Amino acid sequence: MINPESNSAPLYLIPCPIGDNSPLEVLPILVRKIVTETQHFIVENEKEARRFIKKLCPEKNQANLALYPLNKYTAPEEIEGYLDPCKKGISMGLLSDAGCPGIADPGAIIIAKAHRQGIRVKPLVGPSSIVLAQMSSGLNGQNFAFNGYIPIEKSERKKIIKELEKRSQKLDQSQIFIETPYRNDQIFSDLIGSLHLETKLCVAYNLTLEDEFIKTAPIYEWKKTKLNFNKRPAIFILHKEI
Repeated sequence: MINPESNSAPLYLIPCPIGDNSPLEVLPILVRKIVTETQHFIVENEKEARRFIKKLCPEKNQANLALYPLNKYTAPEEIEGYLDPCKKGISMGLLSDAGCPGIADPGAIIIAKAHRQGIRVKPLVGPSSIVLAQMSSGLNGQNFAFNGYIPIEKSERKKIIKELEKRSQKLDQSQIFIETPYRNDQIFSDLIGSLHLETKLCVAYNLTLEDEFIKTAPIYEWKKTKLNFNKRPAIFILHKEI
């Protein structure tokens, strides 16, 4: 039988805005309450975490915060004791740079560790660019897959794009992926140059911001469209109908 440790405190999965919004424009008030009450945070970037906490809870004394870094430079042995406060009955928060922890984010390793150690995981409601793009795309919301980043090298990238298109048609499954913002123009060019004319493509960027852009159209229409969205966080979704 699997039971959370009786004396442990929860690990809160704390979402952050995905744009430069005021936090309470996109986050429920419960997130502010949890952040106000929490002193221990596992964070992807300390500077960004402090900035977010200050915007959400300006009255909070940051000198009392205990921040534990978790990013691609964090060695596995460093995280061994990260969840010790939870085991001692002290709640912790897991913060992403943007969006929801554990989704396209290194936080999944800590969440898995919490499950193994019987620590209760408490996700809080917040924005996910992946979910927002999918729900507003008009593409198959019953069957979709997130593929993360696709290859940088041009020939390999085009190969993967064609493979995603075939998978989409075979499984009737929308294929979601992302790219580093400064390569948006290159990937958009490769998409409209590689996909079938009837394949539908959704491009969504600057989600939740005032200049938010979301459009789904077949490739033959995109070929007539000029986009200027380099350096803007974007989500791409393709779907070729059966």
